[in-house]
Amino acid sequence: MARTVRFHEVGGPEVLRLEDVEVGEPGPGELLIRVGAIGLNRAEVLFRSGRYIEPVKRFPALLGAEAAGVVEAAGTGVTGFAPGRPVSVVPAFSMNDYGVYADRAIVPASAVLHRPDGVDAVEGAAVWMPYLTSYGALVEVGGMRAGDTVVLTAASSSVGLAAIRTAVRVGARPIATTRTGAKRDALLKAGASDVIVTAEENLVDRVRDLTAGRGAELIFDAVAGPGVIDLAKVVAPGGTLLEYGAMSGETTPYPGFVLGMPALNMRTYTLHETTTDSDRLRRAAAFVSSGLATGAFEPAIDRTFPLHEIVEAHRHIESGTQLGKVVVTVDH
Repeated sequence: MARTVRFHEVGGPEVLRLEDVEVGEPGPGELLIRVGAIGLNRAEVLFRSGRYIEPVKRFPALLGAEAAGVVEAAGTGVTGFAPGRPVSVVPAFSMNDYGVYADRAIVPASAVLHRPDGVDAVEGAAVWMPYLTSYGALVEVGGMRAGDTVVLTAASSSVGLAAIRTAVRVGARPIATTRTGAKRDALLKAGASDVIVTAEENLVDRVRDLTAGRGAELIFDAVAGPGVIDLAKVVAPGGTLLEYGAMSGETTPYPGFVLGMPALNMRTYTLHETTTDSDRLRRAAAFVSSGLATGAFEPAIDRTFPLHEIVEAHRHIESGTQLGKVVVTVDH
């Protein structure tokens, strides 16, 4: 049996239940992981509440796609993962099929990476999703290069902080945005070249001032909604507006028509574009691992909660006050 978080209906954090569930044995292409820590993501909040890009298909439903632990057993056809090997699970599957909010979980071997030496379970549950997301979007899709300017919305999130460090490592210039000035110093410390406080400053004017009117080669936006019109105004010629989240919860217009049909590149991006493509994942994992080894990258951990406080952990995510990753620890 495994202590497993499930929910029997969509709703707020209170629908989450910690239950004893038969875990079974890993099937072909699968691994059984003894979980040490779980990385929480906004996608799980949306899935739990019925607002995710993928609906819940059956109840009781599982939750979670990012964790760290050790291998307990491997299914047929799986090689390279000996029992006891420290690993991390990255989001590369549907939560309708697998979930890692548990003390033991079965996952596809294709979603598991070897955990680098010196990275503990909490760090291993906090580092991959943010850096794989930022690398995949900015480098693989966006083609970010040295000298480019990138504007990052929701920059105090774990992905935003990773994107700042990813841009710096490539030689690009990260401009962070945040709603209030409370997180300005932390964003500058993380490596942002400039911080725009959107409650106090006009984003369009500030980006134009900071780029001598040219705009940004890349805009990495987690908010979407009506704000994409202002973001589109400051995309440099040939640049791209990347949408990877929808935190606003509002309808997102296509700004090209509103702005008179300029030559505008705008596309959505999900982490699965990186994690389900073996070549992209290999390159991304090498990029992140080397950044960890040199100290250029580090996990940004806001707070940890024990597994039995999963409801409180979800409430903390929904508060919007965190700076970095929320991690749940698992005792055995």
